[in-house]
Amino acid sequence: MLEPVPVVSVQPVLLEAPGRGEDLKVRISAPVRGSGLPVVVFSHGFGSSHHGYGPLTDFWAAHGFVVIQPTHLDSRTVGLAQDDPRTPRIWRHRVEDVKLVLDQLDLLEAAVPGLRGRPDRSRIAAAGHSFGGQTAGNLLGLRVRDPVSAMAADLSDPRVKAGVLLATAGRGGADLTPFAAEHFPFMNPDFATMTTPALVVAGDADDLPLSVRGPDWLADPYFLSPGPKSLLTLFGAEHSLGGIAGYEARETTDENPARVALLQRVTWAYLRHSLDIEDESWKAAQESLAAAMGRIESK
Repeated sequence: MLEPVPVVSVQPVLLEAPGRGEDLKVRISAPVRGSGLPVVVFSHGFGSSHHGYGPLTDFWAAHGFVVIQPTHLDSRTVGLAQDDPRTPRIWRHRVEDVKLVLDQLDLLEAAVPGLRGRPDRSRIAAAGHSFGGQTAGNLLGLRVRDPVSAMAADLSDPRVKAGVLLATAGRGGADLTPFAAEHFPFMNPDFATMTTPALVVAGDADDLPLSVRGPDWLADPYFLSPGPKSLLTLFGAEHSLGGIAGYEARETTDENPARVALLQRVTWAYLRHSLDIEDESWKAAQESLAAAMGRIESK
């Protein structure tokens, strides 16, 4: 494990987004030194913003990553009305947000003093929690049947070389509760074309009211997608996976600092492995995983 270094963060950086209705707000965090820095674009869960997920994003930045966090239109900080015409395609706007970030890396680099020229744009990953996991998955090849057009477009992006999907929804259809089927018609992912390498993280106590299946539903992105993939199952973890949504976040129902520390180490090691930086940290993370806390499997 690399020694942590101080981090500089700049927010909000505004990206012009014609057709979105308002500019995209972005937070960029990076270590104050180092070069050849890999990049992670992190997509927040429903209702959150670029202010959240410090327990993960701060850790990644302090250990050698440039972390970019857009605020999507479903954020509570935006306050989009349910009858807003953008609401039915909110899932698609999220994917377009991430692609806009990738298109504007020059501007984002320039916004952070001392960052220009230091990121390695050949090593980009997409990560996300909950709804953000589906967003990241779209960049990896996951397809969603748009409830407006009934089409399932390929939104994958060759610039994204790996992903981390945290507490991400599984298969739709009969696996959804009536409430989820009615209110989230975009929750119909097809994982058959999600070919980009990814780490899927699921809590075995994450019994969401969106599926009739229980916690195993969150492992679908691993089991229903082609390899190479890895699955980290966290024992006793609920939807916040011990507290990744923010420091002292009130939505955390399973607060567990040891679990968060484990998740920090494992996701960091996986990202370095999947982006072809080095493999020893990933091997060590798998070997040192305490049996009482979780298990890792790969295909």
